[in-house]
Amino acid sequence: QVQLVESGGGLVQAGGSLRLSCAASGHTFSNYLMGWFRQAPGKEREFVAAISRRGYSTYYSDSVKGRFTISRDNAKNTVYVQMNSLKPEDTAVYYCAAAQGVGSIYSSEGYDYWGQGTQVTVSS
Repeated sequence: QVQLVESGGGLVQAGGSLRLSCAASGHTFSNYLMGWFRQAPGKEREFVAAISRRGYSTYYSDSVKGRFTISRDNAKNTVYVQMNSLKPEDTAVYYCAAAQGVGSIYSSEGYDYWGQGTQVTVSS
């Protein structure tokens, strides 16, 4: 069992930046591929970014590529997403997730554990 706790959300103006953190506990963090998803009101949860177990490979949705950067520190059992040039359409609850297996990294079904989410609101 892995417990995930996100932090760092908040209210920011368009063009601003935020860094979200997700602290993991309960199992060997480096065994898991880590991802970030988001869900806006009335919309389905969507993939944002993912990072491989050692951090050598990263993956992004087209909507955030070039603006968001995912990273991880396995010594601290933490994954981050640095979000720059934020837009009002980035407003959502952001979730981190851990994947133990080899399912699709772009689908929520590929992940085994989820955090409770942190709200990000971008004002125009």
